[in-house]
Amino acid sequence: MAKRRKLIVGNWKMNGRLTSGLNLAREVADRATASMPLTFDIVLCPPATLIWPIAETLMGSPVLLGGQDCHYANHGAYTGDLSAGMLADLGCRYVILGHSERRMAYGEQGDLIAQKVTSAQLAGLTTIVCLGETLEQRASGATETAIVQQLSASLPDKYHASQLVVAYEPIWAIGTGEVPSVEEIRIVHRLIRRSLGVAGETVQVIYGGSVVPNNAESILQDDDIDGVLVGSASLNGDGFWTIADKAR
Repeated sequence: MAKRRKLIVGNWKMNGRLTSGLNLAREVADRATASMPLTFDIVLCPPATLIWPIAETLMGSPVLLGGQDCHYANHGAYTGDLSAGMLADLGCRYVILGHSERRMAYGEQGDLIAQKVTSAQLAGLTTIVCLGETLEQRASGATETAIVQQLSASLPDKYHASQLVVAYEPIWAIGTGEVPSVEEIRIVHRLIRRSLGVAGETVQVIYGGSVVPNNAESILQDDDIDGVLVGSASLNGDGFWTIADKAR
């Protein structure tokens, strides 16, 4: 089986104003351009207010653009929402779906996420579907059951494997500084691949949850881990590039 290309994703969440966001995007773009040709893919997912100006900033660089969420409908009376087509229209190539913060804060369930996957893929976006167990599930030995159930529920019956990335983000590790061992991550990633069947051989399975420069190398050097989804550490250009550079 051919070695899968690494994917480095920066999820800015609800952070960044116009000046700071443009400066951060420009720093990452400049570093990526100076390092061409890249042996990995790098994606920035800023808040929606910054997508268009950052799209212009990234133009001509190898850095790709993504959204943090989308609605399942193409258009309609959905105040405050953005469709996948709108994201694609602004230059997005990726979209994060089913992040635990949306599952927990907004009650998003698998069936809704599956609808979003369908809509996003029809719009030409690559979907980064997030999965992860709680601390209680981990403590009770229910990690594998939780992951398989989330994966099954969050994917539509028909999807394009070429437009799918699965991000394993244990909820207890997000923003806590706690990180599972590489062996623990590897076990879950292999479980995800088995659950995907034939598609599991090609789909990128990445890790997220307190990824920082100090632990990035050991995570990214493992063949079963196809990249990282970086949260707070992606808000620092130097730190984020240090993480990305470990994927070489």
